[in-house]
Amino acid sequence: MTAITTGRPRAEELRALAERAGRELEGAPALDILGWAAETFGPRLCVTSSMADAVVAHLAARALPGVDVLFLDTGYHFPETIGTRDAVEAVLDVNVITLTPRRTVAEQDAEFGPRLHERNPDLCCAMRKVEVLEAGLGSYDAWATGLRRDESPTRAGTPVVGWDATREKVKIAPIAHWTQADVEAYVREHGVLTNPLLQDGYASIGCAPCTRRTAEGEDARAGRWAGMGKTECGLHG
Repeated sequence: MTAITTGRPRAEELRALAERAGRELEGAPALDILGWAAETFGPRLCVTSSMADAVVAHLAARALPGVDVLFLDTGYHFPETIGTRDAVEAVLDVNVITLTPRRTVAEQDAEFGPRLHERNPDLCCAMRKVEVLEAGLGSYDAWATGLRRDESPTRAGTPVVGWDATREKVKIAPIAHWTQADVEAYVREHGVLTNPLLQDGYASIGCAPCTRRTAEGEDARAGRWAGMGKTECGLHG
C-alpha cells in the first residue's frame, strides 16, 4: 500500500482504511504493522508513550526513523517516568514531543480545589490527559499505542489497527497480541529502555498519586486508581 501523499484523507476514507487493515494485519508481526503504518501515513503517524517502557517507540523508530513520540506530562508523574522520557529522547531515533495541560497543577488546585484526583479522578484525567492528547493529535492521521489484550478485560478486544471514532484517527496497537513474556523478550533482545519502577513492583505506571504496586496474581492495571472503580483514564475509551 502506498503512502497518502495528496491532501488530507477524509474521515470516511481513513475509517475504511483502518477497518481493512485491521482485518488484513491481524496476526502480523508488530514491525510489519508499523511498517504498513509508516508507508501509509509517513510523518502523519505518531506514537504515544506513557514511558513505562520504550518498546513501541523502539519498534516505530525501526519502521519510521525520527517518528514523533508524544508524551503527556500531567504534572503528577514519578521522577522515574520523566527520566525514562529523557533517556528515550537521548537514545532512540525519535522526536519526543512533551504535551502539557492548559492548567498547571497549582492552577487546577486553585480553581477546583486540591487533590482533585481523589475527589473526581475522571475530571482530573479529562483535563490533564484526554484534552491534551486530543489537541496534540490534531496534525496526525494515525497514532500508535502500546495497548495489549492481556493487560485487562477492558482491552481484550483491542484490534491491531482500528478506528478512533472520537478523534477520527486511525489507531494502531502493533503489540496488541503480545504477552508480557513477549514484551520482556523484546526488551532483552534489543536492550530497550524501561522505567525503573517496573523493577519495583509496578506493573502499569501512570500518575504517582493514582498508581500503586500490584500484588502477585493481579492484572497489570490493578494498580491504577485502586479502590476508585476506575480502570481507564479515557484516552482509550
